[in-house]
Amino acid sequence: MLIAGFPAGAWGTNCYLVAPAAGEECVIIDPGHQAAQGVAEAVAKHRLKPVAVVLTHGHIDHVASVVPVCGAHDVPAWIHPADRYMMSDPEKGIGRSIGMPLMGELTVGEPDDVKELADGATLELAGLELSVAHAPGHTKGSVTFGMPEAADIPPVMFSGDLLFAGSIGRTDLPGGDMAEMLDSLARVCLPLDDSTVVLSGHGPQTTIGRERATNPYLRQVADGQGAADQAPRRGM
Repeated sequence: MLIAGFPAGAWGTNCYLVAPAAGEECVIIDPGHQAAQGVAEAVAKHRLKPVAVVLTHGHIDHVASVVPVCGAHDVPAWIHPADRYMMSDPEKGIGRSIGMPLMGELTVGEPDDVKELADGATLELAGLELSVAHAPGHTKGSVTFGMPEAADIPPVMFSGDLLFAGSIGRTDLPGGDMAEMLDSLARVCLPLDDSTVVLSGHGPQTTIGRERATNPYLRQVADGQGAADQAPRRGM
């Protein structure tokens, strides 16, 4: 299994390329602000052939390079329908102006082929199986992508801005909801095996076991309590 990731752009959003091995087809996860060059370099380095872009949610820091990346490789983009509007109207997703200098660097809009994600679906792409879990809280259409244990890697969850190392995604932007966030943490994260590697939208990788033991939000959800603001929340 090959997972190549890099932080991109003004928000340091993690973009991932996932393939069964070097030299094979791949899926691109969350090509955000200024990610197109990093994607091109990773594709060339590992001799990959992209077949799809999949998005954990619609915030501009995760989708800003969707149009050029999909166009360069003639591939579809997958997104939950509740967040699809943000590709064409990113400022509505964050409730404020992004800023004209930054907006001048972005290609706003949808790629030619957009497919919609559904909770519980399994995407069979590039020889991979990605399980989709709807996980609202950060946005109404946030999802995670899970991959089962393979011969050379433990289970993996691409958590987007649901769960970070030591924290969770913010809930104070349009579509954010703390009650939904807590429900998503309990429903999506807690049942996972402690060995599950968490590759989030921002920051370093972690594991479910580590977060179960140390993340104040996940610990309080596990204890059946409301999560107090004991650690700063992250993401756009």
